[in-house]
Amino acid sequence: MKDLIIPRNTIQFLKEHGISAKKRYGQNFLIDPKVLSRIIEGADITKEDTVLEIGPGIGTMTQALCEAAGHVIAVEIDRDMIPLLEENLAEFHNYEIINEDILKVDLKKLIKERLKIAANLPYYITTPIIMGLLEQDLPLDSITVMVQREVAERMQAKPGTKDYGALTLAVQYYTKAEIIANVPSNCFIPRPNVDSAVIRLKLHEDPPVRPADEKKMFGLIRAAFSQRRKTLVNALKNDAALSSEGVTKERIEAAISRMELDPNIRGERLSLEEFARLSDLL
Repeated sequence: MKDLIIPRNTIQFLKEHGISAKKRYGQNFLIDPKVLSRIIEGADITKEDTVLEIGPGIGTMTQALCEAAGHVIAVEIDRDMIPLLEENLAEFHNYEIINEDILKVDLKKLIKERLKIAANLPYYITTPIIMGLLEQDLPLDSITVMVQREVAERMQAKPGTKDYGALTLAVQYYTKAEIIANVPSNCFIPRPNVDSAVIRLKLHEDPPVRPADEKKMFGLIRAAFSQRRKTLVNALKNDAALSSEGVTKERIEAAISRMELDPNIRGERLSLEEFARLSDLL
């Protein structure tokens, strides 16, 4: 078994097998042992844990996960990677590989017990993956993932900042987010055009707010940020879903007034608690 976190080993392995990273799958192979250790430590993985890895590639992180965890489930979309994964994990017996698209897998059937997630996520589908994991009410303890640094910053942004948005609020509702490492582009082969970050999302035992209707609150949030340069009143009154439910401009203005907010406020200024209250009022 090659220790793939050593750059020369990864380079040699790729050359031996004639492998090049596939852009359509967002493949970049991690070659920095300090970053890998930070992910494993940050995820707090022990032999008692089952870990789901998304997009294991050639198995660099998977090797470390198999050493640290009791059981590893690796979901890989690229069928060409499966024999390479099996080769690099030949010394381990505590893993299973699933050759599927994580966005199409029935995770409720796959995940039978409480587990942790660790992954180097493809940049182009980071948000759909994160939202899919959070919205399915899965038995998750935590999600520790490498993502584009800009996306990590959005996940823990504060109201009123340019990074604050619907993703921020969803992550805050389901988890406590913390960036635990910044990762420069030279930690990968090939080097991506942007820097990355490792973010840990620790799932709440209980949500920080309890709206009367969770789906309607998130519908309201999506409407508020779909036209974020407009005032909250104008963004909401133009939303077809809200209009179909009888949410008029007058009702929106009345609710904002009851909350003692500026009538010209934009959605990016509201906290999660304020969106929950506004949702209930509407």
